[in-house]
Amino acid sequence: MLKILAIGAVAGAVAVGAAVVIQNGGSMPGWMPKVQTQSAQAQSAPAAANNWVAAALGKVEARTGDVKVGATILGRVVEVLVKENEQVEEGQLLVRLDDDEARARLVAAEAEAGGRKSDRDGQTATSGREDVRRTEDAMFSAERAVTGARFELDYALAARRNGQGAEQQVNDARRRLQEARDRLQRERIAYANAQSKSNLPSPNRFEAALSSARANVQLAEVLLEKTRIRAPISGRMLDVAAKVGETAAPSPEMVLAIVGDTSSLRVRAEVDEADTGKIKIGQRAFVRSIAFPNQDFEGRVTAIAPSLSTARLTRGPRRPSDVDVLEVMVELDGKPALVPGMRVDTFFRKD
Repeated sequence: MLKILAIGAVAGAVAVGAAVVIQNGGSMPGWMPKVQTQSAQAQSAPAAANNWVAAALGKVEARTGDVKVGATILGRVVEVLVKENEQVEEGQLLVRLDDDEARARLVAAEAEAGGRKSDRDGQTATSGREDVRRTEDAMFSAERAVTGARFELDYALAARRNGQGAEQQVNDARRRLQEARDRLQRERIAYANAQSKSNLPSPNRFEAALSSARANVQLAEVLLEKTRIRAPISGRMLDVAAKVGETAAPSPEMVLAIVGDTSSLRVRAEVDEADTGKIKIGQRAFVRSIAFPNQDFEGRVTAIAPSLSTARLTRGPRRPSDVDVLEVMVELDGKPALVPGMRVDTFFRKD
């Protein structure tokens, strides 16, 4: 009998403590047990930190989120050019697949295009297509220049990574690539203008054959470029799963690498349905992590999902009684000591 009374007294104390937490802080989130909430509040530092109206589970991620990189064709990995935690720039080569077949196709296509050009040049130009002929040649030349400049930058970055190249070589290669791209853009505009002229005569068979051969060169170049897995954004390598010798496949489940811009961090929080009316854009918030006890990391709400969705951060399997959540993005101030992937508790402040 005394044992039962003791258990009842403890339960009553816990219930009273939880009620105090709700009164001081805000509504009790459905995912947070009352005993756990009481403990978290008891460990909190300043009283001002209790000035919150809603709480939610959250996960720290890079400013861009986790950008997953995979292959677009089936191929064998022959080279992995980056490591985890390495800083990369947009367009940098991360992984190279076997490209022997793609290179052979490109060489054959270029040779065919060269022969077709000789045949065309040996014939009189179709009257009225002189501008088309000139701008098409200039555009094809510019396309080849971009390809060459891109390969040059790849080699310069690889040499710098291996300690065999200077930063100036990388900068020069990057500048030449940008100049080649600018030139290509100008030539494409000139070609489009020449093609848009009214009453433009049809090409003769030699001109048509050359255009077809050059299109095959472009297709071969696209195939070759697919063997090169590049960084879609500038950022830090969060994970590198690719291994030399493995076969890469175009599947969303087969991720070769993950990159994210960690220059700033954000938290993806899942707010209970009952608290959705308490959240708005620009609202101040703070997060807490068990890795940094008694420390709050400030931020503000920058995005709110347009609809509810299934919770992804709930620990354990989903139950029929689980409610849907509203995904809210909180941009953290400054450069907090948190790490992408950390689970945190997010608290939304009162106005």
